[in-house]
Amino acid sequence: MRKRSPFPNILPPRADAGGPATAPGVIETISEETKTNLAPPWHVIVRNDPINLMTYVTMVFQKVFGYTRQKAERHMMEVHKRGQSIVWTGGREPAEHYVRVLQQYHLLALMEQAEP
Repeated sequence: MRKRSPFPNILPPRADAGGPATAPGVIETISEETKTNLAPPWHVIVRNDPINLMTYVTMVFQKVFGYTRQKAERHMMEVHKRGQSIVWTGGREPAEHYVRVLQQYHLLALMEQAEP
């Protein structure tokens, strides 16, 4: 006795249909080398300011980026000593979001496109 198909309206490919006949459930992939143009990443940069306390900046980095206290303090000290720190690198839209959030915390934040 033949087993009934759960999809009665779908017929298997015919051998004389002209196209390649593949087994059901098999997906044929054609590999071609393609060159993808990935957009260069963006840096979120925090600059030093004379207003915010170092402990506050550390807390903001922990809260916004989920950094550990040590990593947040490392970035805060870089801002304090060098005048700025690249606190995050990635896509443009998340970078815009992080800049906006950091500015809401009254930090001097901006974004720059990374060198390709």
